[in-house]
Amino acid sequence: MIENTYEKIVSLKELSIHLGGKMVLNRISLDVYRGQIIGYIGPNGAGKSTTVKIMLGLMDAYQGDVEIFGKDIASGDHTYKRRIGYVPENAEIYDNLTAQEYLTFVGQLYGMEEREIENKARKLMAQFDMENVFHTRISSFSKGMRQKVLIISSLLHDPDLLFLDEPLNGLDANSVMIIKEILAQLAAQGKTIFYSSHIMDVVEKISNRIILLAEGEIVADGSFSELQKKNTEGTLEEIFNQLTGFNEHKEIAGEFVRIVNGGKRDG
Repeated sequence: MIENTYEKIVSLKELSIHLGGKMVLNRISLDVYRGQIIGYIGPNGAGKSTTVKIMLGLMDAYQGDVEIFGKDIASGDHTYKRRIGYVPENAEIYDNLTAQEYLTFVGQLYGMEEREIENKARKLMAQFDMENVFHTRISSFSKGMRQKVLIISSLLHDPDLLFLDEPLNGLDANSVMIIKEILAQLAAQGKTIFYSSHIMDVVEKISNRIILLAEGEIVADGSFSELQKKNTEGTLEEIFNQLTGFNEHKEIAGEFVRIVNGGKRDG
């Protein structure tokens, strides 16, 4: 585990939750520090999104302690949320609004002044070459354009803690390079980032700490180089498969292709 003398931003102690009679998180404990980019990964159903929703204050039927910015979120003081940005994997975005209207709405939720929102939003849209659609309805946007608006909305209020769930969905290669560099520069400024994705090579490259969740428990925690030393596999994808016990991908793929081929085998 990475030791860090910086300010503690997130602290989870013995965090557990049951949903639908199933243990989704099983007494996980975790401290996250200022300036870290956390690659938060795991198989579908491992509890990643549930952890994030608890930290965002969207779920409260949990056991254990959750502190954000040094305060217990169960205290009822929700002001900590103004210091958080969030891009969910499947975001609800109001199609009938223009980009300007949507970003104004989000900015006002965070207590920003309308003039500041207008100024920042227009400049940020311009950085993505989208200034010409600032007053265009989002319903006409491509998936990549929508994703850029969501990313802008998560950063508009200059948050100290950022949660990103598959943030690169729909983005072209140039935009991916820009986002990766934005995250690196934000972390260098002391912003803390939770980055959740199934694209392992991206997680491997941008994260300075990787946390792997499986069946509601933390099964790995460290830098990529530390995880490599502890495991026999090389890439993060291979380490992921090793630690989650998934090694049937070749057999499944072979059977899939055999069915596609009409049951014929090679040769």
